[in-house]
Amino acid sequence: MNDKTDDRAKDFSQPVYLDANATEPLRPQARAAMLEAADLTGNPSSVHHAGRRARAVLEEARNTVAHRLGVAPLNCVFTSGGTEANVLAMHGLGQGRRFLVGRTEHDAVRKGVPDGADRAWLEVDSHGQVRLDLLEAALSAPGAPAFVCLMLANNETGVLHPMAEVARLCRQYGAHLHVDAVQAAGRMAVNVEELGADSLACSGHKMGGPKGAGALLLRGPAPRPLAPVFEGGGQEQGRRGGTQPLPAIAGLAAALCDALDNPRDLAPLRNRLEQAAQATGALVCGAGAPRLGNTASLVLPGRRAQGQLMRLDLDGLCVSAGSACSSGKVAFSHVLEAMGLGEQAGQAIRVSLPWNVREADVERFVQSYARMAAGAGLALAQ
Repeated sequence: MNDKTDDRAKDFSQPVYLDANATEPLRPQARAAMLEAADLTGNPSSVHHAGRRARAVLEEARNTVAHRLGVAPLNCVFTSGGTEANVLAMHGLGQGRRFLVGRTEHDAVRKGVPDGADRAWLEVDSHGQVRLDLLEAALSAPGAPAFVCLMLANNETGVLHPMAEVARLCRQYGAHLHVDAVQAAGRMAVNVEELGADSLACSGHKMGGPKGAGALLLRGPAPRPLAPVFEGGGQEQGRRGGTQPLPAIAGLAAALCDALDNPRDLAPLRNRLEQAAQATGALVCGAGAPRLGNTASLVLPGRRAQGQLMRLDLDGLCVSAGSACSSGKVAFSHVLEAMGLGEQAGQAIRVSLPWNVREADVERFVQSYARMAAGAGLALAQ
């Protein structure tokens, strides 16, 4: 076996994980909080001693998440994740409103509009940011008050919408602004009041917590009315039925604290990766707009995304072609299509750096990507 083959075998046995926007590696602080909460037997809704101990952990987590994201504790509603938080907001707060949904939103929002509701798309520019002129035109159109759905940071490109201007327009026209902050929370400062959002969704596993816990945050000092999607046993102040998954919620709160207390600027590593990819002929999607520091969307012209993923996977590199919520399918990106990329919307991969990424991990990607772009393993990459 020659040296090159030895290196490949070593790479395959030690994969490099660069798919943080699908899910972050679990933070040690989150794991510790989960294990501690898992030892509690009581149901948080029970009134006996064991139940009160569990309730204390639940409410401590609620106070933490609410404080760190800028809402009153009673306006923090725990859910099973970001999808449920988004759907709960749309169904529970959007009655009688017409929905204005960003063209590049996650499918949890695109497909979560209540049946029978009036919906219109909000177009984006070539950088992936919402067109403010078209937003104002839609808000000022006759009809019911609007329910605007825009994500703070796009899950495929990392592009940030101009949320201050969006919020100003929503206030001017009496619209409800719902922000999907699933990719942003834990990676940048997020405060519901400062954003001007009326509601906001987040998810534990996108910030280094466990899968299975998320939160819907509601603006205002007093408990905000919210029609439940399902009532169950009346948990979460009657706004979300079902016994709370205490270990997952404790892990969410611990992960959020660690992410915010120990921030890491990943933009220099992201920039290194993008510059190396551009040197091979790749295009960076959304490069002209503010973005999350960990996310790169790379188009390799003429190479199908599926082939690129296969080639990189053989080199032990875990990346994706966009959203990880399509049952393992590699599909044409509606996000990049909305940005005007045409056929190239099927030729992009997403590299998203996790909180614990190493410089050596990025260098390994750079080398593997260069080999792929130069034609090594061409049959797989086309």
